[in-house]
This record gives sequence, structure tokens and C-alpha cells, in this order.
Amino acid sequence: MPFPELSYTTAALTDIDADAWVLALPPLDDAIAALAGFPGLDDSLSALGFTGNAGSVVRVFAPETTTRPLFVVGTGAQPTADALRDAVGAAVRTTTGFTTLAVAAPGAVGRERAIGEGVVLGGYRFDDYKSDRGAQRAARVVVSSPQPVDADDTAAVAAIGSASALVKDLVNTPAEWLGPQEFAERAIEALSGLPVTVEVLDEAELAAQGFGGILGVGKGSDRPPRFVRLDYAPADAEGARHVALVGKGITFDTGGLSLKPPASMVGMKYDMCGAATALAVVRAVAELALPVRVTGWLCIADNMPSGRATRPGDVVRILDGTTVEVLNTDAEGRLVLADGLVAASRAHPDVIVDIATLTGAITVALGNRYAGVMGDDGAVAAYLAAAQRAGELAWQLPLPDHMEDELDSPIADLQNAKIGDPAGGSLFAGLFLRRFIGRTSDAEDAPRIPWVHLDIAGAGTTKAAFGATDKGPTAATVRSLVEFISGGAQ
Repeated sequence: MPFPELSYTTAALTDIDADAWVLALPPLDDAIAALAGFPGLDDSLSALGFTGNAGSVVRVFAPETTTRPLFVVGTGAQPTADALRDAVGAAVRTTTGFTTLAVAAPGAVGRERAIGEGVVLGGYRFDDYKSDRGAQRAARVVVSSPQPVDADDTAAVAAIGSASALVKDLVNTPAEWLGPQEFAERAIEALSGLPVTVEVLDEAELAAQGFGGILGVGKGSDRPPRFVRLDYAPADAEGARHVALVGKGITFDTGGLSLKPPASMVGMKYDMCGAATALAVVRAVAELALPVRVTGWLCIADNMPSGRATRPGDVVRILDGTTVEVLNTDAEGRLVLADGLVAASRAHPDVIVDIATLTGAITVALGNRYAGVMGDDGAVAAYLAAAQRAGELAWQLPLPDHMEDELDSPIADLQNAKIGDPAGGSLFAGLFLRRFIGRTSDAEDAPRIPWVHLDIAGAGTTKAAFGATDKGPTAATVRSLVEFISGGAQ
């Protein structure tokens, strides 16, 4: 298992048999009551200059309390659920060399789910290719809770941990061993035993049905593209909301003939984060048996240069017949997503959410922790509220009508890039995608399906660890999407 086995107990921390203890505390002035059961610990923390700052971890020698290794992590002055998740996650992530940890956060009644999420997120590890794995993170963590933990909360924590680990495992796997076909096989494997149907379209079926965007991106690779459709439709979900998730799955992005510079190509195995996220969220929803229909549409291709590759200036025809002049083959994510959005629209879901590491411009605008959010205001507001409840950073960006003319091509219906003009690159991509959102029914005058676009090019990976998140893939938006779906199902 890529994250620790988690259990809860009502026993006090000092009564748990573990290799080491972790205590989550606010600053000492606010922690006096919490320290009542730990004699001498306040003096030891004072001597160490413990501030209680969020995420600060110290090892404490407090022989009057215990001779076991004892770690204290700061939660900040206001130990909210988000602060506790990150504090416990940071402690589990950095406390290595112990098989079993016991964790307690005195005074954090009702925050057991957040603490559990910190454990499974902070305890994730991926060392499949290391010869010397070094000091390992704990294989088992026991959380001391002042009250029994609700079964729904434990199930939710397990689903979130499993979904996040699935995203990180897929994204960490070198592209050498995760091409489009292997990704499709991993999707089938991940959903085995769950009430989810899986359909995989190969290159011949993609051509027969008219998936010109995916085929155009993938034609330069020796590994042909795949399109994977996932459908979770529980019997008790008749009449319930139908959520469609469309994920960008570029298993490696060289930029195609618009070749990236060498430094920019490093890490491009991460360009399938969106499809991995869609897959993981479908699995989490199925594991939780939520009474809502969720379909996933994974748009998977290798973007490689070759004599067969799409050239700048070529025209591809998307699934709905729209023609696109490809001016930049490195703006490929929007082409595969266009096919996926058309396919998802044909099922007339109640809302469509696409997830993609789409534009470098989103990182310039929002940095490396915020997901950029665009789309219809009502659906976007619902997603942002879910993200806030889940403790993930997200920010809405506009889709300005005055930029619509920039999509025009002199020889096709649309162009996929603005050559030589970097202004508003993320917004241009969002406007492009909006063109492929269908209507709520087959009637021409029906309103368009509510839509949310998540650009996670910045938030999807990190070069430095923080809180419960290790460096590398972050599984950004997994918690928010599960919350978005489950909240709407209630």
C-alpha cells in the first residue's frame, strides 16, 4: 500500500503501543489544557523555543511523559480542519524510520476526518525504482480520538487516500512504462470489482467515429492513442445528478513538431494528471457508493515528433465536425479535450468538469498551488465552495467575450493558438474549450450544459514539499471533486 494503514482509537496517546508518538499542538499559550496529560512537556517545548507555527515539527525529550520518540507538530493559533490536515500530514511525511506512529491532536474534537486525511496524504510514498529506499515512512498510524469516529468519515478518508495515491502512482510512473495502452489497462485494473463499466476505443475505432483531435495529437507516436469511457451508474441514482469528468491524458508531451526546449520537456510525463484525476475520482465515488451517476472520459495520447506528426498549419476535424487549424502542436491538450467534451456532451449530463495540466500561463497567473477555474458562474461557484470545504486552493478566472475573435482561423473554424501573443493564454484555452460544450438536450435552442474547466498545470505538481504534500504530483482537485460530487448528491 502506498500510504499507511490508518485506524482510530479512543485510547489516550500515552496508552497506544507505537514506535513513536506525534502530538499536534497550537502555540504554548493556547496549549496549556492540552498538555495536562503530558507532565514536563511544556517545559521541554519552552526550552526548545516551540512556537506552534503551522507545520513546524520538533523532536522532544520529555522523560516525565515518555522515553519513546515524541514529535510535536505545530497547528498554528487556529487549528482548523485544514491546519490539522497539513500539520499531521507534515509530521507523518517527515517522521521516518518508525513502523508504527500514534497521533493525537488534543482539543480537535470533530476534526478526525481531516487528521486522517493528513495521515494518508502525508504518508504517501513512491520509491518503486530506488535501489536503496532509505528510512521509510510509517506503515501503520493509529489516531487517538476523544470520541468514536463515524464510519462514513473513515470510508471517506480511505477513498480519498486511495484516489490520491492512484493519481500519484500513475503520474510518477515513467512514460516509458505508461503509454496510452498501458494507461487504459491501468484504468481497467483500478476499477476491477467496482460497479463501473469501462470502454476503450483504439485508434481504428477512434478513426471510425471521428475523434480527429485525439488522433491528430497522437499520430506522431509509435504508441497510438486511446479514449477510455468510464460509467458509474448505481441503481439508486435514477433521476439523480449526472456529472461528467473529462481528463487530459498526454502520457508524454514533447510539444510535437513545435518541440519544447530540453528543460521544458523534463517532467512532461506529468501531462496526464487530468485523466488520472478523472479516473481516481470515479473510483472514489464508486467506492463510496454515492447515489449519483458519474462518467469519466479519458483522452489519452502521446505527443511526439515524427514524419507522421501533425504539422503547424495542418487542420484537424473534431468529433462534432468543427475544424481546427493547428498553429502550435504544443497546444495539444485542448485538441484532445475537445473530442472528450463533445463525447461527454452527447450524454447530456447535468454538469461537465474538465481537468487538465493545460497551460503554462496559469502558473504565471496563479503560481503553483492554486487551480485555475473557469466556466459557467453557477457551476464554478459550486465547485469553489466544494474546494473551500475540502481545503484546496482554487481561483476563478474570466472568459472574456472580447477575446472570442482571437479564436478565428482564416482557413478553418478555429485556431488552437495565438502565435507570438502570450497575453491571456489560459483564458484563450478556456474560450477554445467552451466551443465544444454541448446542450442539455438535442434541441437546438436548449441551454448549454453547465461547465467547469480546471487548469491544474501549476497545482498538479510541486518541486518542494509543503504540509501533507510531498514534492512531485499533488493529486490536486481530487478532494474538491469528490466533495463537489457528493455535496450535490445530498
